Amino acid sequence: QVRLVESGGGVVQPGESLRLSCAASGFTLDSNAIGWFRQAPGKEREGVLCTSNSDDITYYSDSVKGRFTLSRDNTKNTVYLQMNSLRPEDTAVYFCATDFRRYSGSHYCSNGMDYWGKGTLVTVSA
Repeated sequence: QVRLVESGGGVVQPGESLRLSCAASGFTLDSNAIGWFRQAPGKEREGVLCTSNSDDITYYSDSVKGRFTLSRDNTKNTVYLQMNSLRPEDTAVYFCATDFRRYSGSHYCSNGMDYWGKGTLVTVSA
C-alpha cells in the first residue's frame, strides 16, 4: 500500500528556512515522480515542485523558483523540500504526492498526482 507521510512543518519568520520531509512506504521512491503541493486557506491547491517519470526535468512554480529545492535520501526512502527565504505568502498546508504514470513535472503540478500524504502546515509570520 502506497503511503506518504509529511513532517517538518512549523512556524518561522520571513526570510528563514525550513525543510519538509516526505517518508514513503509501500513502494521505492528512488527515481519515482514526486510532487510538492500546497494549499493556503481560501485558495486553490498549487503545485510548487514536481519531478517526472519520463524525463529529468523538475518543474518549479514561479512563486518558488530559486528558493525551493528537492532532495532525496534513497536509503531512508524519503524526499525533502528545502524552503529558503520564506515569505508570508508561503503559508499553507504542504502535501507531497507521487504517481506511477509517465508524465512531465509540469503536467503533474498542473493536474495533480495519484497518491497523497495528509500534509503539514507551514506558517510564515513575523
